[in-house]
This record gives sequence, structure tokens and C-alpha cells, in this order.
Amino acid sequence: MAISKEQVQHVAQLARLALTKEEVEQFTTQLNDILHFAEKLNELDTENVEPTTHVLPLANVLREDEVRPSVPRDKALANAPEKQDGMFRVPAVFEE
Repeated sequence: MAISKEQVQHVAQLARLALTKEEVEQFTTQLNDILHFAEKLNELDTENVEPTTHVLPLANVLREDEVRPSVPRDKALANAPEKQDGMFRVPAVFEE
């Protein structure tokens, strides 16, 4: 598999990038080098290698959800610049 100069120019156009001829040439070479390297990885024997999602064995490191008392409403609103009906009052972020 190889990438052509036309493909590089097409992707650059989609990304709204103005590339010089030298840059197109450079990126074409670099991308083809990357693809060549990826093709070399396909030569590896992975028959007895289990698929993994991470290189290290990980377990869920999150704690269990448990109900705990929260900050009382009056204390949470104590330093609020504006409050209304027991809630924080904030500026509207949309127009009516």
C-alpha cells in the first residue's frame, strides 16, 4: 500500500492546508515510510498472542459507589454571589 501525491494534496485540501510542492513531496515520503513500517509489523507471528486492550494488566481502580452525606445546602450556598430558591443563580447562556 502506498500513498500518492494526489492523496496527500486531497487530504490537505480537506484540512484546508496550503502545502508547497516540497511539503507534498516530504509528506508523501513520510507517510509512505510509516505505512512501510506498519506493513513490517504484519510480518510478526502473533498466532499465540492474546489480544489486549492495554500493555499492562489493569483492574478497575475506581471505588464502589456508596451513599455518603453531602455538603448541606445552606453551607454550599453561603458564598454564592447570587442565589434563588435554594439554588445557585447564574447568567443565562442562551437568548430567548
